[in-house]
Amino acid sequence: MAHLDNGIFTRDPGNPIITADDLPYLANTVFNAAATEIDGRTLLLMRVEDRRGMSHLTAAISQNGVDNWKIDSSPTLAPDPEAWPEDAWGIEDPRITWLEDEKKWAVTYTSYSRGGPLVSLALTGDFRKFERLGAVLPPENKDAAIFPVRFGGKWAMLHRPYSDSPGAGKHIWIAFSPDLRHWGAHRILIPAREGGWWDAAKIGLSAPPLPTEDGWLILYHGVRETAAGSLYRCGLALLDIDDPTRLLKRSDEWIFSPQAQYERIGDVGDVVFPCGWMRDGDKIRLYYGAADTCICLAHASLRDLMDCLK
Repeated sequence: MAHLDNGIFTRDPGNPIITADDLPYLANTVFNAAATEIDGRTLLLMRVEDRRGMSHLTAAISQNGVDNWKIDSSPTLAPDPEAWPEDAWGIEDPRITWLEDEKKWAVTYTSYSRGGPLVSLALTGDFRKFERLGAVLPPENKDAAIFPVRFGGKWAMLHRPYSDSPGAGKHIWIAFSPDLRHWGAHRILIPAREGGWWDAAKIGLSAPPLPTEDGWLILYHGVRETAAGSLYRCGLALLDIDDPTRLLKRSDEWIFSPQAQYERIGDVGDVVFPCGWMRDGDKIRLYYGAADTCICLAHASLRDLMDCLK
């Protein structure tokens, strides 16, 4: 069935690479992991859903980014509703960006507040201690990640607010900040399509923006509502390297979709949901949640991804 995705991504033969059975403590599921490199190793910051239904974030580290994961024995970043009320019903779906100017990683994640999901932000230098900045965007909002560089002295962030108002749409927006705390100049950047398109119901950022010679490569998920429920697939877009408000290109077709049994059957079926990717030259490792139940890995060539847009 690889032809359905044009053979661009190859699923790792070890999939799923992490399941709840691999955790050193009891949990329901593990999925939607952010990814980064730390001390030459791959670190995943995984969403773990406990048996109450609340989520927290736990780190796993591997020398090769494929197997032999060393998983923290307790939550790495846990919700703290007393200090941070926006964490009322857990924290989930992180994305990680290394900020060279700050010499820290920025972790954006969704806090599930009593007013709905919103975007929270924390900084860390070691994934042991976190400087929490709290809620930086109000509900309802998800799927946020920060660019690794400033533009005109300001940080930029992609995010996905949404409304139930008829015709409002669920699009990818961009915003800017002088200090990572206060965000403004919001505008729609990549709109959800309409009608029968694979990304017509809603879209949202998947992995953080990836710098390339041709621009910022954006991987996003698109949702189509079917008679059987929501179907999550992934597509690509390209932003200007100097001006990320300029959308240069966008793929018409999806490039990655639920095909394997572990992607189609689970707590929420028919979902591939990447939150992190790693680049080594032309090689791309994509980490994604499958059916809201496990963490999987797929491999691709950056050249092949760019060819989809060219």
